[in-house]
Amino acid sequence: MIVLVFAMVCGVYICSICLKQISTTTTAGFLNVQLTERPCEKPNIEPSEVRYVHFPKPISYSRAECACNPVRFFAILSTQRSGSGWFETLLNSHINISSNGEIFSVKVRRSNISSITETLDKIYNLDWLSSASKNECTAAVGLKWMLNQGLMQNHKEIVEYFNTRGVSLIFLFRRNLLRRMISMLANSYDREAKQLNGTHKSHVHSPREAEILAQYKPSINATLLIRDLKQVEDTVAKALQYFNSTRHTIFYYEDVIKNRTKLVDVLNFLKVPQRDLRSRQVKIHKGSLSEQVKNWDEVLKTLKGTQYESFLHADYQI
Repeated sequence: MIVLVFAMVCGVYICSICLKQISTTTTAGFLNVQLTERPCEKPNIEPSEVRYVHFPKPISYSRAECACNPVRFFAILSTQRSGSGWFETLLNSHINISSNGEIFSVKVRRSNISSITETLDKIYNLDWLSSASKNECTAAVGLKWMLNQGLMQNHKEIVEYFNTRGVSLIFLFRRNLLRRMISMLANSYDREAKQLNGTHKSHVHSPREAEILAQYKPSINATLLIRDLKQVEDTVAKALQYFNSTRHTIFYYEDVIKNRTKLVDVLNFLKVPQRDLRSRQVKIHKGSLSEQVKNWDEVLKTLKGTQYESFLHADYQI
């Protein structure tokens, strides 16, 4: 009995020692394991293009299997009623492009340069969630930015930001500034009149809605007409000068309307796969300008013989 008890005690002791050793070894093994995240490999591109290729790491979600899919940053710089809304819907019809709209139309976001860069960081980090967001597998992300939304006032800091972050710019302007002015006046009128069942719409998706809005014919202040056209012209020229040091391309609304191969150039610029781009938006003002202005004879007389005479003629047919 004594020998049996002694053997049992020894067995329990030996087992406890073995269990402690196994536990210590396992813990040490776990402590020594270091989880390292494999860096994403840069795609096979020209050295000059490397700065424009990014691998964002959103805070609000994981990119999962798309974590190493490269992303391009872009911004569409334009002026109101220059076709930028239509242009952006075309881009957003691409499965890999997310253009998040006119974000800086909200004044607080452009109140100072800190607010601007904070907003841009959120967009380019893929943490800005909107109806246009493609999230995980986005290949190009950006926004639409009007020249009068803090862009020109803070151009030095913004140019530095764009160049540092590797943001590519798409300038979209309108050649015929008279057509743009008509669109501006008509849109301003509808903001108050709300012609579509008491609702203001800057863009429409049905021919009937477009027909209703096109019935309004604005009167143009002929006295200020040339001054106003020149002011817009100068603003556009100044913007091109300010942002000349960035990677950028320039498109005109009329050129894209007449030649859809221009969209191929846009996708090549963003380095995304070619796709057929579509928009549901319907053009509001069509045809001859003489049918769209209430005091056309006065406008005709004012611009005849000036540098803006070409605006009087149809520049595209739809």
